[in-house]
Order: sequence, then structure tokens, then C-alpha cells
Amino acid sequence: MAREERETSPLKEKRKMPEIKLFGKWGFEGIEIKDPGLKNVISLKPVFIPHSKGRHASKRFGKSKVSLVERLVNNLMRTRKGTGKKQRAINIVRKAFEIVHLKTGKNPIEVLVRAVENAAPREEVTGIMYGGIVYHKAVDVAPLRRVDLALRFIVEAVKKETFNNIKNMEEILADVLIATYRNDPSRSLAVKKKAEIERRAYSAA
Repeated sequence: MAREERETSPLKEKRKMPEIKLFGKWGFEGIEIKDPGLKNVISLKPVFIPHSKGRHASKRFGKSKVSLVERLVNNLMRTRKGTGKKQRAINIVRKAFEIVHLKTGKNPIEVLVRAVENAAPREEVTGIMYGGIVYHKAVDVAPLRRVDLALRFIVEAVKKETFNNIKNMEEILADVLIATYRNDPSRSLAVKKKAEIERRAYSAA
């Protein structure tokens, strides 16, 4: 009898894999992308560390498969002092996420997703030339470019706030993410920049 029980023991049962959490703290499950236009270009694939070693570079639209957190990390390296220092950028994001969690009590990955949705412009202005004359016309922004612009606006806001500020970069990044998450144009330069672009597009329509 004991032998039969041993043979039908949980060895045949599938072991439940542990949940993959970012930095071992925050999970990706249950996070919903509310903007339907961004669902196919924001990747919430669970990762421990946001570092894919650039495997997407040779693939068309491969950027859309890269974790949104890693795309934020990559944008933080767009500075003269930060170029190529990915571990430093990862540490900045990790500490900023801890601050966001302490201030809001929410999953910082969800805060980042909402911030990107709030800072992603839907329309922008492009120049069309006819006979040597440039006409400005409003056009829809591609979904992948919307995410790129949102992350760029967030990082530019962080860079601008770092000048003459006693706060370190982690605290400033956390403040910018929270202000953009709350969609407050008076406190978030990213939301303000998005509103400015859409206003120009509206006037050029």
C-alpha cells in the first residue's frame, strides 16, 4: 500500500514555478494596459533584471518585445556621462521604484505603465513640402513612437530637474513618475510636453 502511494505521489504532478518578480520584489501579473493603442507595443514580459543584451537590435520592431522597464533604463543612458553604464542606470531605476512604492503603496511597474500612457502623444505635426513651400500638417503618431516619445519626455524631465537640485537622480525619477502617473501637467513636464505637441497638432489640422 505504501509503495502504491509512493508511486502516485506528487512526483508526477507539475511543480509550480515561482513567480518572476522584477528585482525580486514586484510582480508583473495583474497589470493592465488601458490604452488600446499601446497594448501591442508595451511588453510586460516578466524579468528579474531588465537587461536583454540588445538581442532585439537586429529584429524588425524588436523593440516592442523589450521589457518596458528596460526601455526606461536604456533611455536613462542617453547622456554623456551615462552612455554605456547600464548597471548604473539599472540601480537608479531600482532605487526609484522603491521610492515610488513607499510613496504611493502601488506596484511601481503599474505606475510606470500609467505614466507612459499619460505622456504618450496621439498626434504631432509634420512638414510637407509642395513646390518649395513647407506646410505643417497634423498626423497620427505610430504606437511604437508614442512609447518612445513618452519615455523620452520622462527622462528629459528628470534631466531638467537634476540641475540645481539637492535631490539625487533616484528621488527625481520617482517624483517625475508619480507626477506623470497622476497626469498632472502643472507638476509633470512630460505631461506638459505631450499637451503642447497635441495642441500644435490641433492648430495645424
